[in-house]
Amino acid sequence: MAMFSFCSPELNIDLKFREASSDLLNDFLVNLNNRNKDNLNSLSKYSGEFKNQRLMEFIFLITQELKLDPLAGYHAVELLQRFMVRYLTDLLSTPSPAGADDAEPGSCEDAVLDKLKDKFHLIAFSCVQLASKLLLHSHIINNNTAVGFLHSVGHTVSKQSLLESELMVLKGLEFSLNALNPLTYVEILLEVLGHNEPSISVERLHPLCRNVLQFVSLQRSEVYHSLLVTTIRCASPTPEQREKFVAVTEDYMLLGVSVIAVATFILHVTNWQQVVGELSHITGISTRSIIDFTHVALTHIVKTSSSATTV
Repeated sequence: MAMFSFCSPELNIDLKFREASSDLLNDFLVNLNNRNKDNLNSLSKYSGEFKNQRLMEFIFLITQELKLDPLAGYHAVELLQRFMVRYLTDLLSTPSPAGADDAEPGSCEDAVLDKLKDKFHLIAFSCVQLASKLLLHSHIINNNTAVGFLHSVGHTVSKQSLLESELMVLKGLEFSLNALNPLTYVEILLEVLGHNEPSISVERLHPLCRNVLQFVSLQRSEVYHSLLVTTIRCASPTPEQREKFVAVTEDYMLLGVSVIAVATFILHVTNWQQVVGELSHITGISTRSIIDFTHVALTHIVKTSSSATTV
């Protein structure tokens, strides 16, 4: 039976599908909706900068190799994004040392990035390690496992270095690890959908939803660019349009319903309109928005599958 869980201290519960009461589901949904709105109202200009394909693949592969729940990978991505934005902002805003004003333009930024480059793999791994500690049903990566894994991929680090890196991330996040992550949204919305529409087999949809979410996450830039083009009906978005669209790329409620809609189209196309209508009713997101996202995602899935087949 499929499982879902929450990366939130106040909601960190393991439940099987269809076990949660309607009151509990309502509380979960209201909580996630409020947090999603709060996040959209406080976006940084750097939002999404550390969610490129290579970095997402790196974290997902670590999660897979260490046999962690995929939820840990998504949560680690969110922790890394938040930490790096704060870390770089602090570094770049630190007053330059005496004599640095005479340096060539950009040299200070280059020095910051060089300083970061050598420790970035360790920072990313620390985010995965911290995320593993937040899941009740997932085993925690201890330092022996961590040192052994990093050594196996060509990085020699000590246990002390691991502890220092983890503490640096914790301090950078002000010990607040309760970040949003898209897989939680997908799984809660699936549970609510199954409660409202018992005829829909959410247990069968669940594994496919995870695959669809992973695809969209790894093809994030391409998928959201296509969605932007579809939304504004213009092939060349302006910088201002791209800036305004950042809120859409960080809307996990929209992402959650769209992932479920894509999975439903693939697995139960006859139920697709019913599911889209119910998801719109649950979240208040327009059916047009869900349909547009579904069309874009399916187009990229088919395109990628065709390219793989050709190769």
